Amino acid sequence: MSGANARIPVRLVFADHGSFHEVVVQLPADLLGRYERIIDALREDDAITSEIYVDSRRLVAAFIENAAAARA
Repeated sequence: MSGANARIPVRLVFADHGSFHEVVVQLPADLLGRYERIIDALREDDAITSEIYVDSRRLVAAFIENAAAARA
């Protein structure tokens, strides 16, 4: 995919009562490019917040997943 339809895999790591849970979501590349930090996009961008809910109290990490590693 390219342009406005391009999406980037982002791994979110949550802590919950001493356990860690991970999930990979696909977020719009053009929207992520507008923010210095992924967490800011997750909290502030209406296009992202309308797609997914992120419990920021439990979120401990958010990073771009290596696309090649994700396919392996």
